[in-house]
Amino acid sequence: MAIVKLDNHLIDQIAAGEVVERPASVVKELVENAVDAGASRIEIATAGGGKTLLRVTDDGCGIPEGELSLAVRRHCTSKLSGGLEKIATLGFRGEALPSVGSIARLSVRSRAEGHDEAFEILVDHGRCEGPRPTALSRGTVVEVRDLFQKVPARLKFLKSERAESAAITDVVRRLALAEPEIRFEIAGPDRTTTVFPAARDMGERIGQVVGEDFAANSVSINAEREDVRLTGLAGLPTFSRGNSLQQFLFVNGRPVRDKMLVSALRGGYADVMAKDRHPVAVLFLTLDPALVDVNVHPAKADVRFRDPGLVRGLIVGALRQAFAESGLRSSSEGAAGVLARMRAKADVVTPAPRRFDGFAPGGYFAEGFAAPKQAPYDPGASPFRPLDTAGAATIERPRNVTAEAPPSAGMAMAGMPDGDMATDASAAPEASTEPETYPLGAARAQLHGNYIVAETERGLVIVDQHAAHERLVYEALKQAIHGRALPSQMLLIPEIVDLAADDADRLCEHAGDLARLGLGIERFGPAAVAVRETPAILGQIDVARLLRDLSDELAEFGTRDTVTSRIDHVAATVACHGSVRSGRTLKLDEMNALLRGMERTPSASQCNHGRPTFIELGLDDIEKLFGRR
Repeated sequence: MAIVKLDNHLIDQIAAGEVVERPASVVKELVENAVDAGASRIEIATAGGGKTLLRVTDDGCGIPEGELSLAVRRHCTSKLSGGLEKIATLGFRGEALPSVGSIARLSVRSRAEGHDEAFEILVDHGRCEGPRPTALSRGTVVEVRDLFQKVPARLKFLKSERAESAAITDVVRRLALAEPEIRFEIAGPDRTTTVFPAARDMGERIGQVVGEDFAANSVSINAEREDVRLTGLAGLPTFSRGNSLQQFLFVNGRPVRDKMLVSALRGGYADVMAKDRHPVAVLFLTLDPALVDVNVHPAKADVRFRDPGLVRGLIVGALRQAFAESGLRSSSEGAAGVLARMRAKADVVTPAPRRFDGFAPGGYFAEGFAAPKQAPYDPGASPFRPLDTAGAATIERPRNVTAEAPPSAGMAMAGMPDGDMATDASAAPEASTEPETYPLGAARAQLHGNYIVAETERGLVIVDQHAAHERLVYEALKQAIHGRALPSQMLLIPEIVDLAADDADRLCEHAGDLARLGLGIERFGPAAVAVRETPAILGQIDVARLLRDLSDELAEFGTRDTVTSRIDHVAATVACHGSVRSGRTLKLDEMNALLRGMERTPSASQCNHGRPTFIELGLDDIEKLFGRR
């Protein structure tokens, strides 16, 4: 088959396939151009999910008449004055408008700043007309109609109008987070409008885009290492989502979806979040443009760092430090869910029917009859009796409810035997009515053999004793394991693992670090590694698979987290089986010892499976349930 030169229109369509994936891609490119033009107000109008109409209006600096023809030609841009090493704008490739013009009907109307006239240029699937005079007060209006109309192979792969509209909104949300001083407005065909007003600061914009509840359930991030700075907000581990749509990552103000950054974000939440959940985060990475390459893909969603290990370590370390310093914080979603279910149950409660037994003697209609004598109040028989009274010894308590028990000196939570320790109710002392000043308060009761109810100055705290103690044991194990070189077990016959030469090189470069984790390796020929020792805590393992996973991780991220995560998994399993079990009756001092241990332990707000260890109910919310507020 002969080699021929493709015509320009086909070349443009092929190139457009890299830049324009769906209507949201067009919106991203056009809004980025508006931001680069210095706009303070950007309006986006759509119809048919963006397939029928896309219109982006801004009040930026505009385009002069003499440059309109260049603006719709490929590889023409005004944003590369500093070269590829110093890219300070969102757009720079000069491909957006010509790519869109090759697969749709495109019109660009613009009035340059300081000029008296506005001009318009039209591009109909590659055919250009203009520029010609038009009416416009200021800025630029870019209109795209019939996207992919003459490219049916692309059109049939688009999703429903609702899905495409949602993708457009997501793109604008991410750009709005990056530019809080700009007003964004999205208008749809159903007359609905989404507005993000210009914000005073980043905190206000985060509240507009992500939600006010996120700010209340997040920790502040502000860390710097070797001129690379990380700022933003990271959601509490218990404030998670079922997908990653609420993760907003920015590099020098550019929204990105880089897999290395996503992996680092996931690593920062390791041990504190369930595997099937995703964190909510808004993180801004700022560094010298020369240290990051944004010219990786035409969509500009991926980036490459000169030192990815430094960036990953900064993100993981900053997140873990922030969670450790945040203290005990429970997600408001847990309390809100409990209160919502309580209200729902209250709405469906049917009062017991009243029974009419005739008029009581001595009533208004039975004059002369003597009233019967009322039986004296018996606190032991009252259904509303308190858990602890002066006559607690004579009161039969409800099943699965344990009141305050006498102290048991010397009982440390981390070493409690997993047995049944029944509480002697008759020996229970009178409870103190003064709330404790501890963050988790003072234990008052144990419910259903697993839930500790504690009273605080602000309300009530309900603690899952198994989940809480599991976190305490796990953190103690990790500190003991990683605080020194791990013991290893010598293999009777060294295992030879065949690898690619570059993978073997990377593993051997990190042999010293791996030895401290109990994994002893050495080079065995040009493309193989001999494993002589493995971490004793892992027991019998698939050495070849471990090394291949480790070499892949070193190649992609430059870390050895594969070995560390496997060791931590063993520690988590030991902690789960070695912690106090559900159904075990605890004494008062054991409950309080658990609460005090939680207050001293980092990340004690959730267990190592990601479940919350406690839920806090505020006194105001409880009073609202009873109509006191």
